[in-house]
Amino acid sequence: MANLENTVPLRKTRVEKFGLEAVPQELRKTKWYEYMIIQIAFSVNAGNFLVPALAVIEGGLSFTAAFLSTIAGAALAFLFVSFLSLPGAERGIPSQFAIRSIIGVKGARFVSSPLRTITSLYWFSVQTIGGAMVVQFLLERVLKVTIPFAVIAMFLASIMTLLALVGFEAVKKATKYFMPLLLTGQILMFFLLIKGLSGKPILDASDGTWDLSMMVFFASLAFVQYVSGVSASSDMTRYAITAKQGFWGLYAGNVSGFILTAFFGAFTASLNGSLNPFIATSEMTGSAVYGSIILGAAMVSMISINLSNAYTGGFSLLNSVPKLGRIKSSLIFGVAGILLSLTPALVEQAKDYISLIGAFVIPLSAVIVTDFLFIKKLKIDEEHTLSAYNKAAFCCIGAGIILYFLLPDSLSPGFLSFVFTGCLYVLFKKSFKKVPA
Repeated sequence: MANLENTVPLRKTRVEKFGLEAVPQELRKTKWYEYMIIQIAFSVNAGNFLVPALAVIEGGLSFTAAFLSTIAGAALAFLFVSFLSLPGAERGIPSQFAIRSIIGVKGARFVSSPLRTITSLYWFSVQTIGGAMVVQFLLERVLKVTIPFAVIAMFLASIMTLLALVGFEAVKKATKYFMPLLLTGQILMFFLLIKGLSGKPILDASDGTWDLSMMVFFASLAFVQYVSGVSASSDMTRYAITAKQGFWGLYAGNVSGFILTAFFGAFTASLNGSLNPFIATSEMTGSAVYGSIILGAAMVSMISINLSNAYTGGFSLLNSVPKLGRIKSSLIFGVAGILLSLTPALVEQAKDYISLIGAFVIPLSAVIVTDFLFIKKLKIDEEHTLSAYNKAAFCCIGAGIILYFLLPDSLSPGFLSFVFTGCLYVLFKKSFKKVPA
């Protein structure tokens, strides 16, 4: 396929130099279990606890109902994310460059990539802000040390920017080294939660409801939260030893990680109404050692997820402005992320920001998924690679955006918009094959 598989000379360097060009086959050595470790490390963080916790607190669901329903929604989203990782694994190219063949060169550069950059930048900032708040709280509680929020946020954001700048090897090694501390923290949190249960029938179906409509609603929220990953998953698997290993490594890691996330989020919410297991469990112990382990796990979880946000966000910016090169695009993204991380209002008004971003990202994700699965049959071809815009795609995306804004929150507009846009696009392409894209 034209322009998709050019390579650059191999250089011995600690900083990843591959941008939009394909990663050479001899460097694609990452195995499925390494991807699984990476994705598990990405999963367990304060931001991902929210939907399972809210399913209990606001949805009134029992622990088991919240746990199972959110896993179902997330698992479906992760399946799509894994399918869209195939172009990266097969061709060694980043996601946004592969998406050119779906929505056109200019469509990807000037619509999809800026949206992905903004999404990654927003979540990078939100995760940093949330993580800094947790770290600040735990430092004061465990070590009796008070450090200004801005200092913590800037320090954490800078570390994550530098690690993401180094590239995929830094992401792989960091998550591998982080995993023992993260697992130790999770085991300790589990122990403290069970200890704090004190005979409460938390696993009993009578403790909360099994309302089917509410279960579907929160399953759809989990689906919407993770399906946008289809526009970034190839960034990770371009170093996969085979497409199959990249696919299953991502899927196994994402699902396993979310099972842990859903358990901690729903269990803590059922136990004491808390949205953040890191803070809730730290309050259950007076031990400085235990508190320090939880603090370390909280920091590791936040750094891990933001390595992904910074790494994929830099590639999206690069696809919009190829002349920047990977290093400059990563630095620009990092500087923007550091500055935005000093703005707590991004978290305080998160619902409004997430809703606005979702209105555009969800219909776009629907087109990407349906085109790759049902039109291209899991293979990128040359048919639309050099076209400017896929007009059919953007007409359907526009319809999906309108529907998103028209539907009330109670009907889960993100999920319905995704289904509507995807079905409309497939129908459009199947019925009007001669319509130019």
